[in-house]
Amino acid sequence: MDPQLPGDAVEDLRAKLSGTVILPRDEEYDDARRIWNGMIDVLPAVVVRAGSPADIAPVLAFAQRWNLPLAVRGGGHNVAGNGTVADGLVLDLGSLNDVAVDPEAGTVTVQAGATLGDIDAATEPYGLAVPLGVVSGTGVAGLTLGGGVGWLTRAYGLSIDNLLAADVVTSDGEAVHASAEDHPELFWGLRGGGGNFGVVSSFTFAAHPLPDQVYAGNLVYANMHWYHALREYDRWGSNLPEEMTTIITFLTPPPEWELGDQPLMVIGFAWAGADAEAGAGVVRRLTAAAPPDAEDIAAVTWRDWQSAVDSMFPSGVRAYWKNTSIDRLDEAAIDALVRAGCEQTWRGTGFDLHHLDGAYGRVPEEDTAFPTRSAPYWLNVYGYWTDAADDDARTAFVRQVTASLAPSSSGAQYVNFMGAEDPAAQGTVPSVYGPDKLLRLTALKQAYDPHNLFRRNHNIVPAG
Repeated sequence: MDPQLPGDAVEDLRAKLSGTVILPRDEEYDDARRIWNGMIDVLPAVVVRAGSPADIAPVLAFAQRWNLPLAVRGGGHNVAGNGTVADGLVLDLGSLNDVAVDPEAGTVTVQAGATLGDIDAATEPYGLAVPLGVVSGTGVAGLTLGGGVGWLTRAYGLSIDNLLAADVVTSDGEAVHASAEDHPELFWGLRGGGGNFGVVSSFTFAAHPLPDQVYAGNLVYANMHWYHALREYDRWGSNLPEEMTTIITFLTPPPEWELGDQPLMVIGFAWAGADAEAGAGVVRRLTAAAPPDAEDIAAVTWRDWQSAVDSMFPSGVRAYWKNTSIDRLDEAAIDALVRAGCEQTWRGTGFDLHHLDGAYGRVPEEDTAFPTRSAPYWLNVYGYWTDAADDDARTAFVRQVTASLAPSSSGAQYVNFMGAEDPAAQGTVPSVYGPDKLLRLTALKQAYDPHNLFRRNHNIVPAG
């Protein structure tokens, strides 16, 4: 325990909470301090596992009273490691994972510790889904506050485009309900501005109908066909129904996929429409122009599809990510993608190209704090490995791939795909949002968190 933190202060905190206060001397401390990214290995002074939303305000007061750096953890899947902090206080909301579905209203209210899997399990029996991400273990809170790109983005937009309201505890302990009608400027900032303005205790989303069996699959290409397939994909995607969302993945497949040990390009797709044959017709237009070397297409449950790549991202892997928007899939971009894909010959580390537009692109730029909606593609380069000896080589590869796409990018970044950088640079994002949005965000930060309590994130500094 930090010697500057008196024992009676800790006991006083315990008396105010329904949750658990964990100190370094406690048996469960090592488990409580671990996060998904194994590269982030720090020792907090205190971990509080919240037992109810009422625990949030006293924890915030305690952190400020004792001048402890604060980290807020939802699902704990953040690659930058913002769910923990050295010598500080971790507020772990993971036990607050209730999900309430109102099928008549088509809404879903979830607590901040819920994961995508928790929501999908609750909504699937009603034939509904909330647009979220692509890995079921991802926390809903961090995903949503950064934007929320996933398998329903073209059909229904980002997670933030489907957020109807949020309950927030601000730095002074005030409980605020934010929506289009209540605290609308805060509601604007929550949708893309990250966890900069308070602790969101619950989210209410609009849900959308999905068939019991979703038409989805993967088209697999060996590298000698990548150039042609990418050119045809770009043509095909320029006139694509919004029901179709696709993600192109370059990777060396894991052994359980039984696809060999050579780098592959995989075009994954999910059709959100009720008419599977219409979706099949859309896919056939691509496969006729660019025949795949293999394919795996089926009608699957939404939960099965959302969890299909979970095994690639187990807890405790060492991870480093970077990302950039892609303004055009021109020859320079295709050449860079093919070259990087061919160089990535080890298992672990890959990169995804998300095709956007559709419902995502129809949301006016100024409606949310999300950095930009002008680019038709978004590149996420992700490293994941187990041996610390590979750290330098793998992080260098991630940086190299991202840099190689710079000529085809305006340089926009998505905070959920941003990894931890060097300590001097970590936590500053002045260039992410652009000058107009940054001006609004810094003013909002000044209003709701003037002393920057919530700074363990991709931080927006208060205007003052």
